[in-house]
Amino acid sequence: MAEVRKAVFPVAGLGTRFLPATKANAKEMMPVVDKPLIQYAVEEAIAAGCDQLIFISGRGKRAIADHFDVSYELEIELEKRGKTALLEQVRNILPSHVSTIFLRQPYPLGLGHAVLMARPVVGDEPFAVLLADDLMLSEPPVLAQMVEQYHRYQAGILGVEEIQREHSTRYGVVDARPWDDRIYQISGIVEKPKPEDAPSNLGVVGRYILPARVFHFLEQTQQGAGGEIQLTDAIAHLLNERQVLAYRFSGQRFDCGDKLGYLKATIAFGKLHPEVGADFTQYMDSLCEHQAPVETVL
Repeated sequence: MAEVRKAVFPVAGLGTRFLPATKANAKEMMPVVDKPLIQYAVEEAIAAGCDQLIFISGRGKRAIADHFDVSYELEIELEKRGKTALLEQVRNILPSHVSTIFLRQPYPLGLGHAVLMARPVVGDEPFAVLLADDLMLSEPPVLAQMVEQYHRYQAGILGVEEIQREHSTRYGVVDARPWDDRIYQISGIVEKPKPEDAPSNLGVVGRYILPARVFHFLEQTQQGAGGEIQLTDAIAHLLNERQVLAYRFSGQRFDCGDKLGYLKATIAFGKLHPEVGADFTQYMDSLCEHQAPVETVL
């Protein structure tokens, strides 16, 4: 079975939930401690064996391309000042064996349309889709877990987690039955159903491994929920032709498209940071002990 070497990153969204912070800055470039969200997603893809990264970008997203490009002036300045550790961090943002391609999505027609734009580059190979808004904390990385399942079952894999039914309108929800450890056999999938219509409590999060055949169905897909071309609808048609499995991954997901989720991620990753983690944890513990009001702390 073909290796999963290509990863698609839909990054053309406007990030309206974080205005005004995203008025002039890409939401995917918002930092969690000292790395932007998109870098976490890229590192996860590379750790899973992907070496061809395809960014579906849009207006105002140039900072993403710049982040993964070489910055000669910065490197020269860091070298001149003897800041060797920082220089290595900058140079290693993207390993030398990994290539990037940036494509523009001219109109905001939805996730399905963004993924379809990658077809000329992906070709007939299986590929991964990663949404940077969904920041994962796990070992091994979530996509690496999914690649292992892909090879084991030789089928498309959707990353899922258990959700509260009242939140079903935020997810694609699968109709599935348990099949193996953390694996579910999918018979249907619905985009953003009402709680009473949700077929299960398993919501699809921003990690997919899909066969190239899904492009055929994306081409046929009409505008669905929210007036957008939904990847979920194309997967629903794909299910009529071949097996796609749901994988309940091991690890923690933070919805960084949401303010509260972003704050939770900052705390979790801050505590684990090799440079400031110990001091930050001590500070957070002291806040909990004293239960001081924010005004007092500030």
